[in-house]
Amino acid sequence: MSFLELVLFFSDRRITRPILVIFASYSDAAEEDVKRYERSFSKLPPSHKVLLSHLPSKFQRLRRCIAVNSFFIFSMLQAFEPPLDMSQDIDICEHGHVGELHNDHISGERNASSAQAASTSGRACYSKANDEKYEAHNNLSCASPRGGFDNQEIPIISECVTRSTSISLDCTSQSERPNIQVAENQTEVSSISYSNGNVSLCRHDWLNPSLQLNVPLVDVDKVRCIIRNIVRDWAQEGWREREQCYKPILEELDRLFPSRSTDSPPCCLVPGAGLGRLALEISCLGFISQGNEFSYYMMICSSFILNHAQMAGEWTIYPWIHSNCNSISDKDQLRPVSIPDIHPASAGITEGFSMCGGDFVEVYSDTSQKGAWDAVVTCFFLDTAHNIVEYIEIISNILRVGGVWINLGPLLYHFADAFGTEDEMSIELSLEDVKKAAFHYGFHLEREKTIETTYTTNPRSMMQNRYYAAFWTMIKR
Repeated sequence: MSFLELVLFFSDRRITRPILVIFASYSDAAEEDVKRYERSFSKLPPSHKVLLSHLPSKFQRLRRCIAVNSFFIFSMLQAFEPPLDMSQDIDICEHGHVGELHNDHISGERNASSAQAASTSGRACYSKANDEKYEAHNNLSCASPRGGFDNQEIPIISECVTRSTSISLDCTSQSERPNIQVAENQTEVSSISYSNGNVSLCRHDWLNPSLQLNVPLVDVDKVRCIIRNIVRDWAQEGWREREQCYKPILEELDRLFPSRSTDSPPCCLVPGAGLGRLALEISCLGFISQGNEFSYYMMICSSFILNHAQMAGEWTIYPWIHSNCNSISDKDQLRPVSIPDIHPASAGITEGFSMCGGDFVEVYSDTSQKGAWDAVVTCFFLDTAHNIVEYIEIISNILRVGGVWINLGPLLYHFADAFGTEDEMSIELSLEDVKKAAFHYGFHLEREKTIETTYTTNPRSMMQNRYYAAFWTMIKR
């Protein structure tokens, strides 16, 4: 039996409760956007209102799409283990904001400066700064791949990927649960209703309505980013990006490890694993694969999809509704996306597949990691570093002699524009200097090319941000 071991530091409720509150605040924040559209429409002169008379109907369709997204989010929160009493011990700063979470970065968010990636209000969804206090809580000592996990030392959520569970919303009785109907190939919700006729999803019992949390918009934008990342990793619409980015990596691993033993499979680490699809695909190739991810937002969502999906196409989301910019038509903007495109439990993973939560530098600097890995795969990850040389040094240290480093990505340094933080380190090297640093730490360049790709881009948008990403295979000498 294959297991997905999710190594998460969920025992610190001060961290996880506020993040779950931010997820739960998605629908309220999205409703505020729709109200803003309606206010703008109300200011039009009468003749313009007649010309754009279809917009009020579109706003109502947006609300139905938001309700479907909220249903997915609340299903995810209800699957969270162990159950949390969200009405207790939430850190609130003196201004009523959710504390200590403003600076959690979502690794891999690549379109921070583009209108395409912004929310409907134009806010960028990537926070450049980092929070040392949050990071200290989030770091773990993940076991080396063949060393196993010590349940007494590391908080672990270990769930069988093949288990069968029924996910319910405790805030509703069976008769009150939403009836969501989306016809195949349809571009909008045909119906979503409750027995009381209210479109909005209710709050859970564990989210005390008396808590008046002023969740910062930048944090809610992270939830919207997660929804777009789901498309990249777990929807048919993300197939082209996965073909551009993941397929070359998988082909290289298959070429470099042609005779993989089932008794002692090679071990591959995937830092910045995001929602886990690449790490899962590597596991399906016959590797002991471990994804490492810093963002709790990503880890909570990947846990839900990997551990709780019962079938392909189980859920529907509307990932493109939060931007009115560069849409060819309302039909395109409001089109549904089914997830996941595959059933993770039936994908054929190799035993030992795991996800480790924590900062890459802190987790893999541990002495137990030295020479522990046969391969390291970095996809859109290197430029998330404060100090990219430190990343390269650690990758060299954790690889065995003869180990393989496969990299794909640009150099859009995440902390390059960390304004107002004078002490924020950001070492921004050219590609030539990055390779020189790799050679210094014992790497030999075996293959290199440029790959044109996008990242979490709406394939039907009028705006397409493209990267000419560096792709290489290096061997540790």
